[in-house]
Amino acid sequence: MVACRQLDEQQVVIEYSLCNGDLLFSVQVVPRASRSEIVGEHNGSLRIRLAAPPVDGAANDELRRLLAKIFKVPRSSVRLVSGLSSRTKQIRIAGVSKEVLKMFTDVASS
Repeated sequence: MVACRQLDEQQVVIEYSLCNGDLLFSVQVVPRASRSEIVGEHNGSLRIRLAAPPVDGAANDELRRLLAKIFKVPRSSVRLVSGLSSRTKQIRIAGVSKEVLKMFTDVASS
């Protein structure tokens, strides 16, 4: 599945899939930013700036905290499937409701 929106003459696309009620998608992380926020799309991934440095898992913890806050799910529902030491990560949000899926497509297309 794909969340997309038309932006001027180019299309912004965030690729995601639903598997057994879990939302799977990739993120492109920029650590050591001035603040933690979602900033858009990068090569089919959700681009996220994180204030935390990539040291001792601090950026991964901040990523889980930010995604849990944005999608209004418990932090334990947000898992890093792959990319623990990479800027490109696969994320799984467990037990996704229709409301969370709508929030994801809204965030991905904003």
